[in-house]
Amino acid sequence: MTHAAVAERSVNRKELEYKVKAMYEHVAQDPFGEFHFELGRALAQRLGYASEDLDRIPREAVDSFAGVGYHFDLAAIGTGDAVIDLGSGSGMDSFVAALKVGAGGVVQGVDMTDAQREKAERLRRRDGFEQVTYCKAYIEELPFAGETFAVAVSNGVINLSADKARVFREAARILKPGGRLAISDIVSEKALPEGVTCNATLWAACIGGALQVDRYIETIRAAGLRLITLRANPQYRFLSPSAQKACAAYGVKSVSILAVRD
Repeated sequence: MTHAAVAERSVNRKELEYKVKAMYEHVAQDPFGEFHFELGRALAQRLGYASEDLDRIPREAVDSFAGVGYHFDLAAIGTGDAVIDLGSGSGMDSFVAALKVGAGGVVQGVDMTDAQREKAERLRRRDGFEQVTYCKAYIEELPFAGETFAVAVSNGVINLSADKARVFREAARILKPGGRLAISDIVSEKALPEGVTCNATLWAACIGGALQVDRYIETIRAAGLRLITLRANPQYRFLSPSAQKACAAYGVKSVSILAVRD
């Protein structure tokens, strides 16, 4: 979460951070528990992840996968690339990225939730993913020098931030010229009402922070990134009645996006 919430979305920042951490600590520790969203391998495969990739990474990371789309085809990660995963969770996307960069590449995971990061680190060490490292940080305040990474990926995390403009500015800053931002996230067709956008529980549930898609695109462009691709992910679905109601009323949906830093 950010240290300065956007004024028009006056969700309580401290409450939001607490609820997000609690939600995803639960995801890390009990991936077979009851959630309003799907988790695990069946979801990943339906979204587009290749079975052969999932077979080569830690099963426990796949079990805790809570992504909302697939974007590795857009990312076009090459052997030897330096990749950053914004909101790396229990590590599934960072491990998939490691398969693509090979032994000569680098994958940096960033997450604010201790339980998620610690699980990913344990799996990394156990299974020998030496090109992967994890650090505790906010995606709005990345502790890396500018022009460090060839690719930035993120899956279902940016919608949780109360300062998306800052997230995209940071992504643009740490990408090399020509670097690619490939993400999947939750957006809305219509502006959400204040009763939703001020509700920290709905933010943590990936609903309250769903920015209207036109504004989401504008925010990416304002950060200095050029939009290349935006596609819907109809394979993704929420499970709870309240989330499904928001989807029907406001067009809340998953999209995958590719943007490039010129």
